[in-house]
Amino acid sequence: MLGMGVMLKREMRTEKYLLALESSCDETAAAVCDLDGVLKASRIASQIEIHRLYGGVVPEVASRNHILNVRPLVERVLADAGITLNDVAAFAATSGPGLVSSLLIGTSMAKGLAVAEGKPFLAVNHMEGHLLSPFMGSNGPVRPCVGLIVSGGHTLLVNVHQLGHYELLGRTRDDAAGEAFDKVAKMIGLPYPGGPEIDKLAAKGDPAALAFPRSFLNGRSLEFSFSGLKTAVLYELPRLDLKNEQTLADVCASVQAAIVEVLVEKLMLAAKITSCRTVAVSGGVSCNRGLRVTLKTRCDRAGLELLLAEPSLCTDNAGMIAFAAAQRFKLGQSSSLEAEVDPNLPLVMTDASIT
Repeated sequence: MLGMGVMLKREMRTEKYLLALESSCDETAAAVCDLDGVLKASRIASQIEIHRLYGGVVPEVASRNHILNVRPLVERVLADAGITLNDVAAFAATSGPGLVSSLLIGTSMAKGLAVAEGKPFLAVNHMEGHLLSPFMGSNGPVRPCVGLIVSGGHTLLVNVHQLGHYELLGRTRDDAAGEAFDKVAKMIGLPYPGGPEIDKLAAKGDPAALAFPRSFLNGRSLEFSFSGLKTAVLYELPRLDLKNEQTLADVCASVQAAIVEVLVEKLMLAAKITSCRTVAVSGGVSCNRGLRVTLKTRCDRAGLELLLAEPSLCTDNAGMIAFAAAQRFKLGQSSSLEAEVDPNLPLVMTDASIT
């Protein structure tokens, strides 16, 4: 989606900031960064409590709440940064992947502001936001690495050659890791979202209590599959007393161990195949404490540089969208105001339309 606009002559501009919106799913988010990508302010209007009533995200409910939240959020984040719209050099928004009805709210708001202020608009790939988020702050600048994006909707291994040049190494064939966490959590009666609940209980359990499958660990495949794990848990449940707190904790620990082992082993294999010495892990599941501990141990042992985004930048947020947009804006890129949202926008195509 990026790059369909014109090259920008930024040397003629005096504005110093970029405002970005994120509304790909159920979180409305706004952020302000400077033109180097340094975050100045970030806010999120969460809908977790609303969707918890339904056990998952309801697209129509999400989009309606985005409409209610987006304008007040923009006003607050501008106030937090101590700036006005006159100080903004460009506006950005997530253009995909995600829920169409949700994506339209953020992009429409950003485009409207761009038109009203006579400033450029940048359409940002949500997955690129995640991919680059580990480079925010002191971890920058963006440099070659193997990136693991692991969230509720995505599990991808990406060879980052440079900004905008991404090679897909492997992806899930079915459920994403975060989706597997949430589905298992629902099976065992934990509230939505289930991933953090499993992580919390896993700390009290025995990860070796139950032998759940680890798919595609043999050979050199960089593909993932978590549907077999979900099915194995389903078949095991009739034999378990989940009213027993220790049993419940053991199930959580065993499920988490299976998912973490697959993620870490695939990442280590990808680093070996590509000869990359830096790995960057992002997405909501990268907040998982078991995953973070295992990653550090394995990367230290292998002599790899491990980059992890701050937890507040791992789940859906506009800070990562602002950072990704700032990297593009520095290269003189913008997007057409006619650029459409794409619910299936592929990460590997982000540089196909760059001008």
